[in-house]
Amino acid sequence: MTHRTYFDVEGPDRSALGEQVGRQRARVIERLRNVKRVVAIVSGKGGVGKSYVTASLARVVAERAASVGVLDADLQSPTVARLLGACGPLRVGDDAVHPALGSHDIRVVSTDLLLDDGRPLAWRSTAGESHVWRGAAEASVLREFLGDVAWGALDLLLIDMPPDAGRLADLATLVHDKLAAIAVTIPSDESARSVQRALAAARDAGVTILGVVENMSGYACATCDTIGPLFSGNAGARLAAAFDVPLLARLPFVPPGASTPPLPMSLVQALAPSP
Repeated sequence: MTHRTYFDVEGPDRSALGEQVGRQRARVIERLRNVKRVVAIVSGKGGVGKSYVTASLARVVAERAASVGVLDADLQSPTVARLLGACGPLRVGDDAVHPALGSHDIRVVSTDLLLDDGRPLAWRSTAGESHVWRGAAEASVLREFLGDVAWGALDLLLIDMPPDAGRLADLATLVHDKLAAIAVTIPSDESARSVQRALAAARDAGVTILGVVENMSGYACATCDTIGPLFSGNAGARLAAAFDVPLLARLPFVPPGASTPPLPMSLVQALAPSP
């Protein structure tokens, strides 16, 4: 499937849409000027615990006296704000929206802080055929969450991406020079197939892949302090080998009452800003 871009339109652009997009991109650059690193957490599918991993990473890095922000880019199924204990509504200032504060003073922006409880994200329009422009609208929200939010100085901004692998390419056009990605999978072959596509999309978009996290890699026993089997497969190791990146961690599912093991240092160190 092909379509025309702004660069393919012949004659004057009477809508001035190109200039609007250019101004938005410039605003994103300015807002993120003091953000040292942006890391997208991707999976290519739902149900692998991507948001849980994002929240865990944010807490661990913040515990090391670093300033951390989290943008929940999963507009339709936002969960990070609740995982981090952040409450809305977001405060709107004269020239910017201010993030909510979660645990460890982590700055959080999510549609979960904008929507009424239990209500889905809906777009206002009388034009009909919403499926035609929904993708553009969601990309616009991502630009606004980056360009209209006063993120301030951050050591790390984590972006919890939606399962849609193509959304990473939109993000790469906005913050390419600071952007890297970590992929989250579960051990199964089915997950490996989906996450492989997300990793290929990251590579195609020129995004540095920091590594792979295999989540739900076993089951932490609440009474005997051991890790038992949960899913069959070794998707994490296979994907890491296929894309020549490190397997950063294999994290067990931790039920209530069980001790949560610390995140491996290799995973925490992968999030450090580039020298």
